[in-house]
Amino acid sequence: MTIKKDLEDLMDKLKTERDELQLKLHLASLDAKAEFESAEQQWELVKAKALEIADESMDASEDLLGKAKMVAEELKDTYSRISKRLSE
Repeated sequence: MTIKKDLEDLMDKLKTERDELQLKLHLASLDAKAEFESAEQQWELVKAKALEIADESMDASEDLLGKAKMVAEELKDTYSRISKRLSE
């Protein structure tokens, strides 16, 4: 797979996990809510970068793709941490 395809797949998974977390947040502790709000800033950044990369008129460099994927992976870890808190 290409880095671009990997990033697209990761973005789909992040969106699904994000949507599930939003449903559980009303039961979450204040700490989880605060962490989620911080993660929302990362989500907006990753989402904007993914849209730029998806723009066919832009030739995305491997460096840009790699950085976007790294931020997305960090966001995935944050969502996993929050999800674990919510399931305890």
